[in-house]
Amino acid sequence: MAEAAGQQHPSCSICMEPMPPSEAHRGGGGCAHAFCRACLAGHIHAKVEAGGGGGTVRCPDASCEGALDPELCRGALPENLFERWCAALCEAMFLGARRTYCPFPGCSEMMVADDDGEGEAEEGCVTQSECQACRRLFCARCGVPWHAGVSCAEFERLGEGERGREDLLLVEAARNGKWKRCPRCRFYVEKSNGCLHITCRCGFEFCYGCGNSWQLVHDGCSG
Repeated sequence: MAEAAGQQHPSCSICMEPMPPSEAHRGGGGCAHAFCRACLAGHIHAKVEAGGGGGTVRCPDASCEGALDPELCRGALPENLFERWCAALCEAMFLGARRTYCPFPGCSEMMVADDDGEGEAEEGCVTQSECQACRRLFCARCGVPWHAGVSCAEFERLGEGERGREDLLLVEAARNGKWKRCPRCRFYVEKSNGCLHITCRCGFEFCYGCGNSWQLVHDGCSG
């Protein structure tokens, strides 16, 4: 009994009060400083609220430069504080990186793009990506659900009302069939025979070869 009564508990490095082993929390970072649950949670809460530091929370002992480990501190923290701290650390990891977001409603997961964006405007570029959260395919460059069979350059030339699934299938069919679009009304035209002089249903006359307006004197194209 005398030995138990004389046993000393470690003191919290913040409030300096003795604490039983069950209440002593060490945050890692290469240091051996221990803190009571309330003091450690209060310190981390203040740092996360203040922001800065890229989400890194240093050991509260003035003589220590170690950084606290979220997993080692988790037992002392409310769940929402732990999640906010981890989110701040993840956000700091993305700084300077090119970000992309899942375009599907209800997801919007943020991800780091695998490339630096160079050369993405080239015809036929492949930017198909899979969302790490919902596992659906999307185009990282255009920021839309994956436009299968249509390059990014083709997709960008489409109007806002021409980007549905059926519209994209039509674009792919037009490319494979070498159809042309009327420069005025954008209606697809397919020439089966005859000359390059096309009169669209809207009345506009154009060259099927080069797509320019048909003039009385037209040098013509090879087709």
